[in-house]
Order: sequence, then C-alpha cells, then structure tokens
Amino acid sequence: MPKRVKHRKSQRGRIRGSASRGNTVVFGDFGLQSMEGGWISAATIEAGRIAAQQYIRGEGKLYIRIFPHKSITSIPLETRMGKGKGEPDYWAAVVRPGSMLYELSGVSEAAAKVCFARLAHKMPVRVRMVKRN
Repeated sequence: MPKRVKHRKSQRGRIRGSASRGNTVVFGDFGLQSMEGGWISAATIEAGRIAAQQYIRGEGKLYIRIFPHKSITSIPLETRMGKGKGEPDYWAAVVRPGSMLYELSGVSEAAAKVCFARLAHKMPVRVRMVKRN
C-alpha cells in the first residue's frame, strides 16, 4: 500500500493494443512473455516468484519485469447500492500482449523451460517462453 497516490480513484480502463515497451528480453537469457492482456495481482506475481525461486535454488537469477501499480477496489458483500466506490481490495499489474513478465539468467534452456512451465500454471493470462536475440 503506497503512502500517497496521484489520483484518489483509479478507473478500470481498457487494455487495447500490444506492448511497445518492455516486450524484449533485456536482463536475462530467457523470458516469460504474455500472449494476452489482463491484470495480474500482486499475490500472483509473488506466487510466481516463490515457485521460480524454489525451482532454481540459487543457481540462476530471476528478474520480475512487472509491478502492481493499479488499485482494484471492491464493495463488501451484502452492501446496498450507492455509498460511493469501494475500498482498495488488491493491487494489480496491467499486462498487455507481448509484455515480458519474468526473466531468467544463469540457467540452461531445459531448466528455464521447466521453471517457466511452473510459472505458467499460476498466471491468469496465456504466456510463452522466449529467448534473448
């Protein structure tokens, strides 16, 4: 939870087009790229980090390329209509098609493939593994 935010109420917005920035492997040798747009919650990003760290066991280095900037609000259950917008429920990263989610360096291609397969199970969007050019 940040101390201050620029705007009090964030709107939903629409995810249109593909990622023009952050769509190439920059830090590692292999990357996990999204194939569709959506929101990835901070808890999901952390779950992916834990799954990857447990698999690579300190051999390689994991880079997380997304950050949860967007607050997602919700009104409590069984609340009547009106009374304004709900409180922030969780924070999410807005992901466009082509965005790089995670990167790995210092591991073999076979190990990266298995690691990213474990990560893909946790992601709410379709993903694919890409190599550095």
